[in-house]
Amino acid sequence: MGLEIVRQTEWGAQVDSVGDPRNQLGMLLPQLDDENHPILAGIDPYENTIFNGIQMHRFLLEWKDVTAKASTVEERELVTKIEEFALRCRDEVHLYIRFIGD
Repeated sequence: MGLEIVRQTEWGAQVDSVGDPRNQLGMLLPQLDDENHPILAGIDPYENTIFNGIQMHRFLLEWKDVTAKASTVEERELVTKIEEFALRCRDEVHLYIRFIGD
């Protein structure tokens, strides 16, 4: 089972979400020990990982590498949706992205 990605408010209310039931991100995200991607390498596939607006600049820089690896229509749709979450989180106040592991 894959991650669920949620855009949420500061109080934890879900604004939007996208699921990854086939664990496509597992093949696209950097390994946990990847020092070249310190933000994305911190996404724990078994726990919750939360990013705030301040982290979005670096998140989006690293996300370009994930996007480049997406080869199928499903993968591209998934990474595009997560990028949209990140852009909203960067541009609006009190929004967060939560990666919920299984």
